[in-house]
Amino acid sequence: MGEIILVRHGQANSSARDEDGYDRLSDLGHQQAAWLGDYMRDRERPFDKVISGSLRRHRETAAGLGYADPVIDPRLNEMDYFNLGRALQDVHGVPFPGPDDFAAHVPQVMQAWHRAEIMGVETFASFESRVTGVLQEAAQPGVRVLCVTSGGVIGMIIRHLLDLDPTRMAHILLPILNSSVHRIHVIPQGPILASFNAVPHLDTDDRAHALTHF
Repeated sequence: MGEIILVRHGQANSSARDEDGYDRLSDLGHQQAAWLGDYMRDRERPFDKVISGSLRRHRETAAGLGYADPVIDPRLNEMDYFNLGRALQDVHGVPFPGPDDFAAHVPQVMQAWHRAEIMGVETFASFESRVTGVLQEAAQPGVRVLCVTSGGVIGMIIRHLLDLDPTRMAHILLPILNSSVHRIHVIPQGPILASFNAVPHLDTDDRAHALTHF
């Protein structure tokens, strides 16, 4: 059996209002990655391949895990949510949300993007195509692959595996934690979701403050 492990990056600059400003780990994000690296060295068998998105927060997370020189694949980069949010405001008058308002905002963005009413730097279909392309290449019998990526990419992969509509995909996106682990088993019938949003490296009382979503 093959296995793909998806890791969401550590906490980034959550006060940012654009992608460039967001794209760096906070001090806590670096700590989350280091804790997960320690846990994986103790518990995981070696990986045959380690892949990271090209964004700074991906590369910093991979380094914190102990992989300073992963294979870089931009197909693992996040959707440009800041531009999609601005497009939703321009087209439908929905303001960009504050931290407590994403639960209502994300489904609206996914629905409008899927219907091609809004677009950032790419269409929903092109985002889906590039993300599922990585999944298909990584899903090899007997091969273990670690992918360091973002919540939107993880949500799109799960959409593909479970055949979710855009609203249910949005509901998958919302709870994804920073530095969380998501496992896909590769069986003869194809890849299947084995676990979602695990944070065993944060499962102690003194690390409860590190359970962050953004």
